[in-house]
Amino acid sequence: MCLGIPGQIVEITDEARLMAMSDVSGVRREICLAPVAARPLADLVGEWVLIHVGFAMAVIDADEAAETLEALRGLGEAQETMEAMAEGQKALEGSS
Repeated sequence: MCLGIPGQIVEITDEARLMAMSDVSGVRREICLAPVAARPLADLVGEWVLIHVGFAMAVIDADEAAETLEALRGLGEAQETMEAMAEGQKALEGSS
């Protein structure tokens, strides 16, 4: 399964190489726009994209980006809960 993380394109960093700066929840990373470069790159500034391994795989709307980010936050909380439960189980096993 491939997981795409929503990010917003904030600037074009190297038009010749199809590179741009994205903002993912306040973290900026340079990504490649080649898969979504069907229009002028300047038109992508401000757009939301799904990012996978450094590539913008699809342009999405702001609502879909928000829903995906919320789901990812939920997965993170679920992972933290599972890890806490596992630690609790280890502690129980160690005290018997």
